Amino acid sequence: MDYLSAFQISASGMAVEKMRLDLTTANIAAMHTAAPNAASVYRPMHVVAQAVPLSFAQRFGEMSVSGGGARIVAVQGDASPPRQVYEPGHPYADAKGFVNYPAVDQVAEMLNVNTALRAYEANVAAMSAARTMAARALDIGGAQ
Repeated sequence: MDYLSAFQISASGMAVEKMRLDLTTANIAAMHTAAPNAASVYRPMHVVAQAVPLSFAQRFGEMSVSGGGARIVAVQGDASPPRQVYEPGHPYADAKGFVNYPAVDQVAEMLNVNTALRAYEANVAAMSAARTMAARALDIGGAQ
């Protein structure tokens, strides 16, 4: 078993989940920031990730697995229209008294935080298991 590949796969998953967590916390932080017009409102950002494909030889064990894992393909802004709140006394209120806020859904963002944390923890556990297996293999090989 190629332990380095297992470490790289877990590390790539951890990097994706860290980016997801960073963007989610930025979205939550900007949730209550008003803008003077709809065009300048903060757009919530989301990670687009995909699996790193294995080659034909890697899938059938002819070579050591050096691919696999996950990678960030893009960071996309949400195209949802801004949330309008009636606040006639606000400095950014339009003629009708509405203020533009980012279209951040707090419940969805908190769900993203929880899933990113759990996925990160799962990758840490997988990396720890691979490390333990590698250490045991060295112990067994060194005992002879």
